[in-house]
Amino acid sequence: MPLSQDALDRPPLNHADAANTVNAADAADAGTHAEPLEASPRDVLKRVVSASLVTAFEMFDFTVFGYFAAMIGAKFFPASDPMTSLLLAVGTFGVGFFMRPLGALALGAYADRVGRRVALTRTVWLAGLGTAAIALCPDYATIGVAAPLVVVLARALQGFALGGDIGVAAAYLLEAGPASRRGARLNWQIASQGAAALLGAVFGLVLTHRLSPQALEAWGWRVPFWFGLLVLPVGVYLRSRLHDIDDIGNKGDTRDTPREPLAPAAPPFVELWREHGRTLGLAMLMVMGQTIPVYAIVYFMPSYVIRVMHLPASTGFAVSALSALLLFALPPFVGRLLDRLPRRKPVALAGIAATTLLSTPVFLLIDNVRSLPAMLVGVGLISVSMTFSAGTVALLVLEALPARVRASGLALAYALSVALFGGTAQFIVTALVKWSGNPLAAAWYVTPACCVSLCAVALFKERREEG
Repeated sequence: MPLSQDALDRPPLNHADAANTVNAADAADAGTHAEPLEASPRDVLKRVVSASLVTAFEMFDFTVFGYFAAMIGAKFFPASDPMTSLLLAVGTFGVGFFMRPLGALALGAYADRVGRRVALTRTVWLAGLGTAAIALCPDYATIGVAAPLVVVLARALQGFALGGDIGVAAAYLLEAGPASRRGARLNWQIASQGAAALLGAVFGLVLTHRLSPQALEAWGWRVPFWFGLLVLPVGVYLRSRLHDIDDIGNKGDTRDTPREPLAPAAPPFVELWREHGRTLGLAMLMVMGQTIPVYAIVYFMPSYVIRVMHLPASTGFAVSALSALLLFALPPFVGRLLDRLPRRKPVALAGIAATTLLSTPVFLLIDNVRSLPAMLVGVGLISVSMTFSAGTVALLVLEALPARVRASGLALAYALSVALFGGTAQFIVTALVKWSGNPLAAAWYVTPACCVSLCAVALFKERREEG
């Protein structure tokens, strides 16, 4: 085929130009555009803020239900016995947890195949729809049995979204900058979960002080859910502006184009089960050491104070607020520590061991002293111990998995553990207290679970990547 005059007039390409041309063509074929291999500190900060802030909103929407379980139970699950109504409400709270493994499988695999950014944007829409359904649903007295059905379905949708978001956002943070700062970046996600808990507790404190008990039960509990609808405009805006990052070094905006370098040959859950089954099993047990104390102590404290201790709701919200403040403020410092230490596993061992040793004495203190200062001291100590283990465990699991199944691997381990242990924690603790009549029954579940988690960490093989 004869060449055009323009082609004849162009100077010949040297080898470097030819290589650049080939690389550019390869990037175009993969649906990416060329970017520098190293992101600027400003780009890294933007990625961390965008991923963590939206996770905080989604976590807030999901967990605020637990803070107001007593009020929601009265409106949607009326019963002659308040403890029975609370059981039904916390049972519905657990429904969202059982959907999280499905969300982890679907959205985690989607993120590993298509890209982190696209999957993270999908979770925002799903979480927003679930929150809107709870915020706007009429109560049982208005529409009858349809009301609890809508709430259950909304919780399922929230759980599906969050199940995928936790693992995908964590994998994104791990890959968003240099390996030498992974601990600091990843712990911002842990801090975002603390921020969600803190925001829920602050709403509880303000509403219990500003509204009468009748107004709080009638409509005040809906206020935080209305606020949670901000996840849609804020989340979609922030995450749609992110760029995908692949762990091999190519950075670009893949939009909806599959990224071949990260795509596994088999479905992610097949490869996880076949090649990383031991890692996945131990990871589930390791996560159990954080999820049970968080949901059985921190999020359950307002309902525990109201129904078990028969104290004002504001007392429980104050305790939860302090715990959430510590879970928000301390993780960034723990992350910096992890980046400086030669090994990370000892930090996780120390954190879970401290939680194990403290859980029973804390409930003894709360039951015997029955004062706000005693509750603040006890729950505060457990919260500090949890900050040292939560981010460390996530980092250990992420670095133990290859990039092609990293998002789905952590999402699945986290979601299964939370579904089996965290989602049932409030129900089991409530049932144990109701069955035994002993407020200390909560510790009967927390302490043995932390012991098992401690053994899992001891057996886990640390694989640290340098860079």
